[in-house]
Amino acid sequence: MLRDKSLRDQLNEALKDAMRARDAAALGTIRLILAKLKEVDIASRTEANREGVADDKILSMMQGMIKQRNESIALYDKGGRQDLVDKEKAEIVVIERFLPQQMDEAAVQAAVNEAIAAAGAKSIKDMGGVMAALKTRYAGQMDFAKASAVVKKTLAG
Repeated sequence: MLRDKSLRDQLNEALKDAMRARDAAALGTIRLILAKLKEVDIASRTEANREGVADDKILSMMQGMIKQRNESIALYDKGGRQDLVDKEKAEIVVIERFLPQQMDEAAVQAAVNEAIAAAGAKSIKDMGGVMAALKTRYAGQMDFAKASAVVKKTLAG
C-alpha cells in the first residue's frame, strides 16, 4: 500500500476497490475494520479533540483484530470447524495488507536492546517503560506479546 496517504484514507480506498471488484471477503473484512475504527474514534473523543485516532492507534487496533482472529482459529481448530478457520485466516490476510512489514526476531531483539538502553532499564521493574517506548516507536511492526517475552528475558539476564 502507498504510505503517503493516511491509513484511514487507504482503508476507505480499499473499501471502494473491493466494492468495484465485487470481492466479498475483502469487502466484509474492510467493513469490520472501519466499524471497529469508528468505535475507537468515538471512545477517544473529547471536547477538545473531535478528530479520529492517529495511524499508530489504528495499527494497534488492527493488530488486536489479528490477535482475536488467531485466538478464534485455535478454538475453531479444536472444534473441528475448518470452514470458520478458513474464514478467519482470510480476514487476517486482508487486515495484514494494511500493516507495515513485520519485524523478524533479530530486528525485534535489536529494537528491544535499543529501547532498554534508551530507557536505562536495569530490571523487570523497568519493563513497563521499555514496552511503552516500543509501542510508540514500532506500532504495527512487531507482535508486542512476543516482544514482551524478549524484554523480560533480556532484563532477567
